[in-house]
Amino acid sequence: MNLLKITGFFMLFVTTQITAQKNIILILSDDHAYQAISAYGDRFAKIAPTPNIDKLANEGIRFDRSYVGNSICAPSRATILTGKHSHKNGVITLKERFNGNQPTIASVLQTSGYETAVIGKWHLKSDPVGFSYWDILIGQGDYYNSDFKTPKGKSIEKGYVTDVITDKAMNWISEKRDQDKPFMMIIGNKAPHSNWIPPLQYLTTFDEVHIPEPKNLFDNYKTKSLAAGETDMTVEKMPMGWYCQVWSKQGKTPDRYNDFEGALWKRAYGRLSKDQKAIFDKAFDPKNEAFLKANLKGKDLVRWKYQRMMQNYLGCVKSVDDNVGRLTEFLKNQKLDKNTIVIYASDQGLFLGEHGWYDKRMMYEEAFKTPLIAYCPNTIPAKQVNTDLVQNIDYAPTILDFANVKIPEEIQGESLKPLFLGKKVKNWRENLYYQYYEYPAGHQIQKHEGIVGKRYKLIHFYQINAWEFYDLKKDPKEMKNEYDNKKYQKKIKELKNELLKLKVQYQVPKNK
Repeated sequence: MNLLKITGFFMLFVTTQITAQKNIILILSDDHAYQAISAYGDRFAKIAPTPNIDKLANEGIRFDRSYVGNSICAPSRATILTGKHSHKNGVITLKERFNGNQPTIASVLQTSGYETAVIGKWHLKSDPVGFSYWDILIGQGDYYNSDFKTPKGKSIEKGYVTDVITDKAMNWISEKRDQDKPFMMIIGNKAPHSNWIPPLQYLTTFDEVHIPEPKNLFDNYKTKSLAAGETDMTVEKMPMGWYCQVWSKQGKTPDRYNDFEGALWKRAYGRLSKDQKAIFDKAFDPKNEAFLKANLKGKDLVRWKYQRMMQNYLGCVKSVDDNVGRLTEFLKNQKLDKNTIVIYASDQGLFLGEHGWYDKRMMYEEAFKTPLIAYCPNTIPAKQVNTDLVQNIDYAPTILDFANVKIPEEIQGESLKPLFLGKKVKNWRENLYYQYYEYPAGHQIQKHEGIVGKRYKLIHFYQINAWEFYDLKKDPKEMKNEYDNKKYQKKIKELKNELLKLKVQYQVPKNK
């Protein structure tokens, strides 16, 4: 065989090896609470189903104990990209700029022959590195007619942001990528991050629906530390304009809503076209007038805020679900579905009224836990529900493992590939580590670290030296802090020792 034939054979072999690798799509929504996915069976399942995300879960795997390492947007995204905890990837709060020159899933896959793309929310202050293609929202982005940025410059894209992002993703897959290479794509949805503004067709969808309240909407934090009572992250104190869409009327008309954050109205309402504004006015003005006439106070006002917040939030979720359906149908039509792993996750969870709260950041379950669902016909067995302890440090090694690419030694997570495939893994981790760093900013939530195991959780608000301990089996809603209960002292001591071990394992620096 001559050299030309040998070279040709070798190139054919390499190309075959590369194209045999799985395509991977990570759909990363923002603040999508697991409670708001009907596959998880929470209180919204009947009134606000998510059939397309549920289909991924039913035909693939759903993780019921998937957590984050730091429940805030940018740090979580940096963790997902790098497979390293915040103190290792350099983004511990919303202030830091992400260093894209460290190994990431994108850069490792790109050097291994993959086409890589990120479209939508990025939110890391720096431009993406390691991506063959990127088209990202500027900052948080907006729900309507949002600003996007590519290496070529900035543009305003007309339409509802979730639809626009999905359109861009499908266009890249079908028209812009190198069809001879496998691809990895991150689709970053802005939704359902606040300010919750649904698409036009869902502005009034939940108006006549009573949204079930969490039983602990009026939690008094009786047994919790001072950290719980200190935060302003309560529905009671929630700004009316940004979260409830009670906007100031600008211009010559009376400034009726001045107390409800008129400046924020300019950003959201001001981006709408004339026709969109007309639809918004028709949907929101009667509701706002009725609210002002009611003159609600106390618990009645909290309940009204909760209903309005959830009507808008669930409308945003409904659009996310629609677009998951659009994408999966597109993959099927493109004959890519059987060789493409679709992972659905959120950058963290969100309090949807639980404990009277509406944001994230805390180590309580609703913010700490996040949805994680994966689907690929003929690869990931259907109807799986996994209860192993997994974390967002695990996403990067999992994606690299499915791509048959060597996992960098500095990655701190574990590949979930065996779990995706339905295998039992011996000696899987027993505990997870968490740390939140941003104080006194961000809803006045104290810095804290902690550990969660199969049944118990220990939290340490270290700047005020306050501890909380929960028995998740007996108290899944975390209503009773058992730290001073003599019955649990042995277990608390064990968890403190395990916490120290995890800090050594992950090379966590001394807390400041």
